[in-house]
Amino acid sequence: MALANRLGSSDNERQSCLTAIVSAASPRKGTHVRALTCIITLSLVCLASTAPAVAQEGHPLKGSWIGTWGPSQNHSNDVIIILNWDGKNITGTINPGTDEIAIKNATLNPEGWVVHLEGDAKDKAGKTITYIIDGKIENLPKRDRSVVGTWKTATEKGPFKISRQ
Repeated sequence: MALANRLGSSDNERQSCLTAIVSAASPRKGTHVRALTCIITLSLVCLASTAPAVAQEGHPLKGSWIGTWGPSQNHSNDVIIILNWDGKNITGTINPGTDEIAIKNATLNPEGWVVHLEGDAKDKAGKTITYIIDGKIENLPKRDRSVVGTWKTATEKGPFKISRQ
């Protein structure tokens, strides 16, 4: 009580003096609370940003695909296929570059997720070769899904496998 009497005569004066004394005694009183709030907020933001996206990806064939095709499992060639979906049609390119093959016909049957691709290329003599690829999507729910099946021309055929990148 003696300290309170020395601080001032009115309640407001006493309250102001006591607040000043407490603040002077612990100058970082609010700093810890603010720092803790910032740390918790940043932690929650980091956790939220690393959570896997659960949104639908779009058409199951859209994207870049890399794999192999060839006359046998032991002798195969690398293949790159770029596929797109414009809302109505599947379009794309097989082995983009100087010897690319434009996909002229592409279908996807959701019953069994069966894929059919066709494209025309030219041989060294300039004769048209039609490539036909038939396969099935494996691991559909996963981002790194695959299409596994066969490819064929009028004179050759073999196994085919591509995986989405």
